[in-house]
Amino acid sequence: MTTNRYAEAGVDIDAGEALVDAIKPLAKSTRRPGSEAGLGGFGALFDLRAAGFKDPILVATTDGVGTKLKIAIESGVHDTVGIDLVAMCVNDLVVQGAEPLLFLDYYATGKLDVAAGTAVVKGIAEGCRQAGCALVGGETAEMPGMYSKGDYDLAGFAVGAMERGAGIDGSDVRAGDAVLGFASTGVHSNGFSLVRKVVASAELAWDAPAPFADAALARALLAPTRIYVKSNLALVRAGHVKALAHITGGGLVENVPRVIPASVQVRIDARAWSLPPVFAWLARTGRIAAEEMVRVFNCGIGMVAIVDPARKEAALKLAREHGETAFEIGAVAARPDAQAPGCLVAGLDGWKI
Repeated sequence: MTTNRYAEAGVDIDAGEALVDAIKPLAKSTRRPGSEAGLGGFGALFDLRAAGFKDPILVATTDGVGTKLKIAIESGVHDTVGIDLVAMCVNDLVVQGAEPLLFLDYYATGKLDVAAGTAVVKGIAEGCRQAGCALVGGETAEMPGMYSKGDYDLAGFAVGAMERGAGIDGSDVRAGDAVLGFASTGVHSNGFSLVRKVVASAELAWDAPAPFADAALARALLAPTRIYVKSNLALVRAGHVKALAHITGGGLVENVPRVIPASVQVRIDARAWSLPPVFAWLARTGRIAAEEMVRVFNCGIGMVAIVDPARKEAALKLAREHGETAFEIGAVAARPDAQAPGCLVAGLDGWKI
């Protein structure tokens, strides 16, 4: 009788164990009050009281990195997409006023590459350290036949908490409030299907010099999503913020309306900041209209805060003290009618494309 082994079906248990061993110290480096950040069990425990909460409300998010992963896979640059994975989740937590506490990841591939997997998790651990949350576990799935050679996919899951009654929902945003923008670090993790189409049309290799930066094209485009957690938590706890919007898919015009009442409209002046070179290159090379750019990309503003005008200067000062490049980019006005857009971006003809 022929004896079959799991490895002959394409699943390498030894490689999986090697990856777990490699990432255990990475997870340990993210330890924070409330968590021991251990790996290998069937579940992770978290002590909310030890984290300093008295009457907490939990907030949970999940997200991925999208087709930005294709650039990482095709270029062999795997050490930053883990930061993106964390950022996409924890930035969505902080806009509600929640402090990220713990993070779990799901890594799926056709055949496990321990070196690539370790690089990915190294990025996840770095993202968790930046956000102040613990990497408490995850799942590595080796599924031959589901993914092409070298391909992998990522999903992230973050849980945060806030004291009851301390969240922000934008309900008290009023006409006359100031709109602040915090600079992005690049394209972040949205719009990469269009980015890849532009790169293909330009017939550029991933290891070619980036036309817009002093780096190889792949490395420049893989600049990780900025994590705004610590600066924005400081603003929330200081009482400066009425609403926060994480600028992801849908750009400025789609994300800002998600956090304001239907009675108001945010009016942004694109001349308040300079369009970063990567976006100017994408618009020029891909012949993408400015109006389309602000519907797809963050265009240099990764987070938007709405504040009382009396708190504007204090909010800008505090954000800058926490490392943000912060601008006043607009104001809130009364919405003319129900059909009017929730966010208008003027001054697009002032961008140097």
